[in-house]
Amino acid sequence: MPDRLRVEVAGRTLELSNLDKVLYPVTGFTKGEVIDYYTRVAPVLLPHLADRALTRIRFPNGVDGSSFFEKNAPAATPGWVRTETLPVPGSAKGRETIDYVVADELPTLVWLANLAALELHTPQWQIGAHPDLMVVDLDPGEPAGLRQCCQVALLLRERLADDGIESYPKTSGKKGMQLCCPIAGTQPADEVSGYARRVAQELERGHPKLIVSKMARKLRAGKIFIDWSQNSAAKTTVAPYSLRAQSAPAVSTPLTWAEVAAGAAGKRPATKPYPPAEVLARIAEQGDLLAPLLDGGPELPG
Repeated sequence: MPDRLRVEVAGRTLELSNLDKVLYPVTGFTKGEVIDYYTRVAPVLLPHLADRALTRIRFPNGVDGSSFFEKNAPAATPGWVRTETLPVPGSAKGRETIDYVVADELPTLVWLANLAALELHTPQWQIGAHPDLMVVDLDPGEPAGLRQCCQVALLLRERLADDGIESYPKTSGKKGMQLCCPIAGTQPADEVSGYARRVAQELERGHPKLIVSKMARKLRAGKIFIDWSQNSAAKTTVAPYSLRAQSAPAVSTPLTWAEVAAGAAGKRPATKPYPPAEVLARIAEQGDLLAPLLDGGPELPG
């Protein structure tokens, strides 16, 4: 295979490079396969990225090599890639603004994959708007694991439903899970984060042996940390269908509630790491299980 390959993607000309470079050494998964996956998953992934400032984690030498977070548009960004200049108060690097990439089109997604941007992370808000998503991260502290994550997810689902809030589960692609809830987009991030924190604290009081809502790691052993802070205006969450950087390629994968219930009962590994091929097969069978996130939701209780 040539070192560089010129291709046309939806009317844009891109130059792809080093397609046979192995990015996941344990399985031999190459950059060409990363690009192929993101191209195939684009119809369900792009709507979840649309109009959101994108943070990427790049692994130019594969998952066993060094990596770096990237918020700013890199040098030599093509002119057709959408960028948005947004303020970043309190930046550790002293910046006042960042030129974010916004992945609204397939060519942008392919361009990012060619840069070995394996992980794609987004905030809970669209550009210029209040959060239209509430996300809670379920992080197991050993020896707790995925079964306990599923148990807490079911408790959260029931509690949120009491307030008229629908929740949709997905794997993190690593050791935990997330619940994603569509909301009205009329309340600032601190109100969304405050509501999520109150729910987490309430569930901790009701299930103190299973749940912790405080961030201190020393408190998490054997419990599930409900990370309500994901709703901060400065935080991002791995996007649905994003690859994750670990020894073998795995994807942040939407789940059905039936799968979560089975996982909570120990009947199946509902939150196992799903490889790209299996995720594509699930999409072909089920469609986008997170499509309701795109339709909006209610205001959160005060």
